[in-house]
Amino acid sequence: MRYIETLKDGERISEVYLCKSKSIALTKTGKEYANVMLADKTGQIDSKIWDLNSGGIAEFDVNDYVAVTGQVTSYNGALQFKIERARIASENEYVAADYVPSSRYNIDNMFAELMKYVDSVKSTYMKQLLYSFFKDEAFAKKFKCVSAAKTVHHGFAGGLLEHSLSVTRLCDKMSSNYDFLNRDLLITCAMLHDVGKVKELSEFPKNDYTDEGNFLGHIVIGYEMVMEKVKQIDGFPDMLAMQIGHCILSHHGELEYGSPKKPSIAEAVALSMADNMDAKLETLREALEAKDTNDWLGYNRWLDSNIRRTTNEF
Repeated sequence: MRYIETLKDGERISEVYLCKSKSIALTKTGKEYANVMLADKTGQIDSKIWDLNSGGIAEFDVNDYVAVTGQVTSYNGALQFKIERARIASENEYVAADYVPSSRYNIDNMFAELMKYVDSVKSTYMKQLLYSFFKDEAFAKKFKCVSAAKTVHHGFAGGLLEHSLSVTRLCDKMSSNYDFLNRDLLITCAMLHDVGKVKELSEFPKNDYTDEGNFLGHIVIGYEMVMEKVKQIDGFPDMLAMQIGHCILSHHGELEYGSPKKPSIAEAVALSMADNMDAKLETLREALEAKDTNDWLGYNRWLDSNIRRTTNEF
């Protein structure tokens, strides 16, 4: 497998890549050509089919695995791929894992650690609620593989699990530092705050918003999922249900960030801060890893700042 990050100007390549986008455009002389974005787990490369009528170009579409042959060139300082031959690849020609960006960490190990937090919850009601999600094999399977976002942070397979575990760790530490926080409530909500993303986002290779995700968003979806499970637990206290629901609805912290409510209890404040911290630090990590330089990287709209790598030369 020749990963995209290893391609060099001037090389001829015959390989299978995932088609992320495809559109038809016109040259200045009015001739049709195709803009194609090819991808694997290491990145993407802008690609062109200049001769659409070539006998070597077969039909393919977005999210198809495509066997391509062509030339790597440089254009405006970036690599570009000229596709000369293309066809839909057979299943035995590729391994899907080569095309899906994935968490740096072992999925099963992360899930096992998350289950330790579940088992540490003392409240019978909250533990039953957590079991209803994480001991459901169908839910757990999807929770382990979907991303936490289409873009921005944790936009890779296993991203939702990695993010949820990281937020849970932060909340656990907060509860040990601030004794007025209800640990059970806080870490329960940390584990559940983004469960709506299993319905908001489709699985890879598509990793896009579903109709439900576009119409409702993960906050509302997650609230509805949790409240549905709450109703199935006999005697679940109404006040506890409202506090859990409030933490989920307010976990983005501000109305302009999509939360229907602003945090009103200490656990909701702590959760929103932990969620924001993990999202921003992961966004920063991904931005720094994308460019191997100690110079300023420019304005990052998600962090609302010009960013650069820390220097350790002192």
